[in-house]
Amino acid sequence: MTHESSMRAVGWARSLPISSGVREAREWTRKHMSTLDWARTAPALVDSVVLAVSELVTNAHVHAHSAAQLILAWDEECLHVTVHDASPQLPEQRQPDHTALGGRGLLLVDALADDWEVRRCPRGKDVTVCFQPPSSAKEAQEA
Repeated sequence: MTHESSMRAVGWARSLPISSGVREAREWTRKHMSTLDWARTAPALVDSVVLAVSELVTNAHVHAHSAAQLILAWDEECLHVTVHDASPQLPEQRQPDHTALGGRGLLLVDALADDWEVRRCPRGKDVTVCFQPPSSAKEAQEA
C-alpha cells in the first residue's frame, strides 16, 4: 500500500479593520466554507466555524482594539482558523457572571473546536482553532 506523501492544502486570508465589523468576517468565512462542500456534508460544522470566527474577530476588535487578520487553511485533515491581532496580551478563558452580556467567547471556541492555541508573535498574537470534519465530509472532499 502506497501513501501519497504530498499534501494538498488550500487557504484564504483577509484583513478586517475594526470598521468592517464582524458580520463581514462571518459572511466571508461562510463563502469560503462552501468551496469545501461542508455546507452539504457537515452544515453544523460550518455553523461552528462561523461562530468561532465571529468570537475571535470580535475579541481582536473589542479587546485588542486592533484590525484582525483572518486566515483559513485546509490541509485535508483539519481546517485551521487563525485570527491575528496587534495586542501582545494573551486572551484568558474566564467564567462569566450569569448576568454578564459578554465573557463567553473563549468558552464557546473551546466547546466548538477540536483544538485551539494562542501564540505570541513579534507584532501581537495568533489564536488558531482547528476543526476536523466528520469522516463523511472528509470523504466527500477527497472525491
